[in-house]
Amino acid sequence: MAAGQTVTVYGAYGHTGRFVVAHLRERGFVPVLAGRDAAKLTALAEEHPGLDTRPASVDDPAALDRALAGADAVVNCAGPFATTSAPVIEAALRAGIPYVDVAAEIEANADTFARFGDRARAEGAVIVPAMAFYGGLGDLLASAAMGDWTGADEAHIAYGLSGWEPTEGTRLAGRVSAERRGGRRVRFADGRLQYHTDELPTLTWPFPDPMGPRSVVGEFTMADVVTLPSHLAIPSVRTYMSTEAAGGIADADTPTPTAVDERGRSAQTFLVDVVVRSGARERRAVATGQDIYAVTAPLAVEAVHRVLTGRIRTTGVASAGALFDAADFLGALAPHVTWETRGATTE
Repeated sequence: MAAGQTVTVYGAYGHTGRFVVAHLRERGFVPVLAGRDAAKLTALAEEHPGLDTRPASVDDPAALDRALAGADAVVNCAGPFATTSAPVIEAALRAGIPYVDVAAEIEANADTFARFGDRARAEGAVIVPAMAFYGGLGDLLASAAMGDWTGADEAHIAYGLSGWEPTEGTRLAGRVSAERRGGRRVRFADGRLQYHTDELPTLTWPFPDPMGPRSVVGEFTMADVVTLPSHLAIPSVRTYMSTEAAGGIADADTPTPTAVDERGRSAQTFLVDVVVRSGARERRAVATGQDIYAVTAPLAVEAVHRVLTGRIRTTGVASAGALFDAADFLGALAPHVTWETRGATTE
């Protein structure tokens, strides 16, 4: 149990932040509600009586220091992370506490590794970017699938989402990323991020049961192209998205998520299929669950718990698969995530 340890949640009133706050409380932590909008923090505090609110803008280091004062860790849920990650990481380093974020922005995550890697390692700090459905879950699954392999030729992460109703934060982050890329697309091949203007192909991905073969958009690139290569010797990482989900996020008229249960989850379901290949050999890991935003909360909170209890493999800037025992971590996500390895070819 967390025994009352305090965790500042920056962006606590956002869609994902609310799930993180609720899950922290379930796990025995005491969340501190922080973010840029004081009125929204006050409204959220009415739903969680007794919790402290600490407004702070990312361009006000003193306010960020106050937001993190006395906390044991900070979880950054406030996008776009191109704007918020560096200031909140700096505040975490000043406070001497671990930092976890839920960034799905490829360039923002790459910036975190590049800007803070050496410094965090030298200070013995722990910084965990992309500890979310995108970037974190795929990295854990790929790491578990790799097993005793020290490298592979390629990794494929296929996202079988029943649909995708994006939050306002997701849309804003997408616009920021598009601006940074100048309208180009991104892929990870030959051991590096590459930018291109190629049209994205549509193909059929052989999802395992219960989903079965499904139409996907190829090279629908997600944060896994940063997290996996940060610690796994895999020169090619490709991600795919079910056409239903890709269409949902592309349509400007798609509504935001609608809650269908007491936890506030939407009806969206997912199956994530990860395949790693080395020559003729193949290993596979599969995860299923409900609501990509809601499931980010147990991912981020379990990471906080393990960091604070010393169940980590390294320090510095590290992705989930590098920092934690992947199979053990995935097992701890039940009942929010069900996972298993499947269908290995001849070793």
